[in-house]
Amino acid sequence: MKILLDTQVFLWMIADAPELSPKARSLILDAGNLLYLSLASIWEMAIKVSLRKLQFKESLETLIPEELRANSISQLEIGFRHVARVVDLPFHHRDPFDRLLISQAQVENIPILSADRVFDRYRVKRLW
Repeated sequence: MKILLDTQVFLWMIADAPELSPKARSLILDAGNLLYLSLASIWEMAIKVSLRKLQFKESLETLIPEELRANSISQLEIGFRHVARVVDLPFHHRDPFDRLLISQAQVENIPILSADRVFDRYRVKRLW
């Protein structure tokens, strides 16, 4: 199954954080699943690093490619259809990055792995 990772889930995953639900951990570890990280998530992390709201032991330019490779995660690019779909989304969620993730999940017809229950208000399958 294809799965889009929410930014927070990706961060918890690379930190092996206890916040990951048992189901989320199982889905991540299942080699049969194809995991995706949106370029929107990488952009969000870059902004948070520049604002000093997020810190890593190594540079983002080094960390992200290494984690993607080590965890067999594919990068999901941002396409015009993803951006255009945002226009039709109700404002249940105000975070622009989460709105883009929701749009990508809808356009690509893939579930999103997220602890954020607000995602349930959209036509998207949320796994947790």
